[in-house]
Amino acid sequence: MTVTEANLDYIGSITIDENLMEAARLIEYEKVYVLNNNNGERFETYVIRGRRGSGVICLNGAAARRVLPGDVIIILSYAHLEFEEARNFRPTVIFPDTATNQLT
Repeated sequence: MTVTEANLDYIGSITIDENLMEAARLIEYEKVYVLNNNNGERFETYVIRGRRGSGVICLNGAAARRVLPGDVIIILSYAHLEFEEARNFRPTVIFPDTATNQLT
């Protein structure tokens, strides 16, 4: 996904287009890890819902200092599972268009 905004004047979090949240099976306030492919930064924050269909990926607060609009990032979410459950688990992976952050 491509960062569309960085907003220092907010307490924290990453704002993600609601369509992308649903496709990736993320829930609001879930803890996520963000990996910045452009500068190697890795940090954690939490998700807040962005306007559906907007393509928004906005890092807020302190995290905004770790990205620039146009940076390509990977957003990871982890789960704690029992052993047998983990053996059968298949992650949800999405690859939106990096120019628009829309699903193709």
